[in-house]
Amino acid sequence: MSKNLPYIILSPQPEVEEAFATHQTTRQFYHEVETRSEFHRHCEWYRVTAAQNRQDLEKMRGELNIFQWFRRR
Repeated sequence: MSKNLPYIILSPQPEVEEAFATHQTTRQFYHEVETRSEFHRHCEWYRVTAAQNRQDLEKMRGELNIFQWFRRR
C-alpha cells in the first residue's frame, strides 16, 4: 500500500488555478468599483455640504450682529 501512496496525491490542475485566478481578478474588479463608487458618493456629499455651508455663511453675513455692539469701544 505504501508503494501506491505517491499516486494518490494529485497535483493541482491548471484549470483550477485558472479558475482561482479568474475569481481573484473578478473580486478585485468589484472591490475597485465599490471603492470608486464610495469615493464618488463622498465627493457628492462634500459638494452638497460645502454649498449649504456657503449659503449659511452668506445668510449669517446679512443678519444683524448683536455681539458687535458689545465690542464697540
